[in-house]
Amino acid sequence: MWFAVSSVTMLILAGLVIDGGGQVHTQQHDDDLAAQAARAGAEALQAAPAIEGTSATIDPTNARAAAQRYLNAAGLTGVVTLTHRDTLTVTVHDSYQTQILGLIGVTHLDVTATASAHLIRTLGGNPR
Repeated sequence: MWFAVSSVTMLILAGLVIDGGGQVHTQQHDDDLAAQAARAGAEALQAAPAIEGTSATIDPTNARAAAQRYLNAAGLTGVVTLTHRDTLTVTVHDSYQTQILGLIGVTHLDVTATASAHLIRTLGGNPR
């Protein structure tokens, strides 16, 4: 009896260590991808005001499309939002497929990552 209980306990602990580490790795990977997608989207500026030098604002349509293209190329899904016309936020939804915890019915662990890119216009190194 003690051996059976100990074996199940060790299996669960090993699953927590291995699959927990896998979930953390997936979280870090998705954090990076969300940040890169936000950066890619924030680079889509409204051309006319940027060329004239009057303002630098994100083009909402092109920014969302650029961020979604980045996520699609990475094989992820996410939500892209634009706030204040100068901040693009990307939220990625993913899951880690468990290796050991699947033996006790836990087949995946959800992962959500969020990152933002804020557009700052500078002149001579000073924000404007």
